[in-house]
Amino acid sequence: MNVWIFFVSLSLLNLSSGRRIFKTHTEQRVKDSKYRYETAWYNQTLDHFAFTTNATFPHKYLYNDTWWDKDKPGPIFFYTGNEGIIEAFAENSGFMWDIAPEFNALLIFAEHRYYGESLPFDGKIGKDPAKLGYLTSEQALADYAELIDYIKNKNPNAAKSPVIAFGGSYGGMLAAWFRNKYPHVCDGAIAASAPVAIFTSPCDAFGRIVTSDYTAAAENGTCSQNIRKSWAALDRLANQTNNTGIDWINKNWKLCTPFTHPSNVTILKNYLNEMWTNIAMMDYPYPTSFLMPLPGNPVNAVCSKLEGTYSNDTELITHIIQAANIYFNFTGEAKCFNPAEEDDIGADIWDYQACSEMVMPFCFDGINDMFEAAKWDIREYSKDCLRNWNVVPKPNMPNLMYGGRNLKAASNIVFSNGLLDPWSSGGILKNYGLVVSVIIPEGAHHLDLRSTNPADPESVITARKTERKYIRKWINAAYTSKAKRRSYHVP
Repeated sequence: MNVWIFFVSLSLLNLSSGRRIFKTHTEQRVKDSKYRYETAWYNQTLDHFAFTTNATFPHKYLYNDTWWDKDKPGPIFFYTGNEGIIEAFAENSGFMWDIAPEFNALLIFAEHRYYGESLPFDGKIGKDPAKLGYLTSEQALADYAELIDYIKNKNPNAAKSPVIAFGGSYGGMLAAWFRNKYPHVCDGAIAASAPVAIFTSPCDAFGRIVTSDYTAAAENGTCSQNIRKSWAALDRLANQTNNTGIDWINKNWKLCTPFTHPSNVTILKNYLNEMWTNIAMMDYPYPTSFLMPLPGNPVNAVCSKLEGTYSNDTELITHIIQAANIYFNFTGEAKCFNPAEEDDIGADIWDYQACSEMVMPFCFDGINDMFEAAKWDIREYSKDCLRNWNVVPKPNMPNLMYGGRNLKAASNIVFSNGLLDPWSSGGILKNYGLVVSVIIPEGAHHLDLRSTNPADPESVITARKTERKYIRKWINAAYTSKAKRRSYHVP
């Protein structure tokens, strides 16, 4: 690989107040990844939209030019990094690597500001509103535009390269918005599992899709029914006299840090809330190792432990433990269970984004879904955000900035959605003019963005063919447009 550039997660955050915030990603680093890339840095502008500061920060990106045709030149496949370390997204976006040789493409994976190592203020950010205020999707999109401009200026061979954006989850949202906001920079976008319309979707839709995954995985819906019953069963156990239920929970869950009070059971319920959602998001037909190592078809695997009718609370929760063990201890290496363990992808600051512009409404009723009832209350949500981050949410900001489902001015975007994925509740599910919707009935969270696998369902194979067709179309159109501009002259 030639060094040609000069200068170097929808997990659930459960807060003590009860506010629930879903992250859109699940990616973790891949052990022994087969993908190879170089790491580079750019001195990125902190504020693209005002003239009050000239501050910059180190912006990290990865690249691979193994297959790049420098003479034509080949296109740039650009991953619009989302809420986590960029290596995790590079290693879990195999589709880009699979098709790079076919298109003679240069691969670039750009890290999102405030995540990973792309930290303004030397990482000394804390909860200072004056420092956090530069963490917005709009600033991130401008980062990507400036980075591409830098790469093209530093490398003359890249100057005429078409740019195709790729992204999954929040990264998919950014890819679509990047094409919309910077069509002169980005020639097309593959937006996988991108819930660009989640901000105005019914708040209960997400939970209903998760529930439907579990309902379909066991006869007569027994799996989702047992999960629905487990919340009250845990409460009853926790509130048994003389801490006998707490003692049973400590012993049978093998907790690393034993519970001492009935209220501690909230920690366990929060973990299970996150777990059921993550498993639905990661319901791939083959083993994966994102947030946790999981078997193929993990929803079926956990539901195989929850198919029965149980006569008492301890019997039900014993089976919940067996199901949960597939998630937190599939490898058998865990010696104890820590439900308070945080993910290590580096996405904690997503909570700030969810409190500022990424305000995604979620609610559950415990009847049409398998979760504990929880209302969506923007007033309480806002109070909590003000208390935690000293910021007042702007729920309508993404729609004002990017249009939501209003795509009349958009073009050259493929939105893909798997129907097993709860984030499809906020996805684009039909075509609009030059915007294409690809539906993957057997697909979980951005399955199409992953590398090809022998276990792939036919629907994702077809989806990738469609995406490659449009990528080629956009690239050819970009070459044609550039050729016309070069041949044009004023008589």
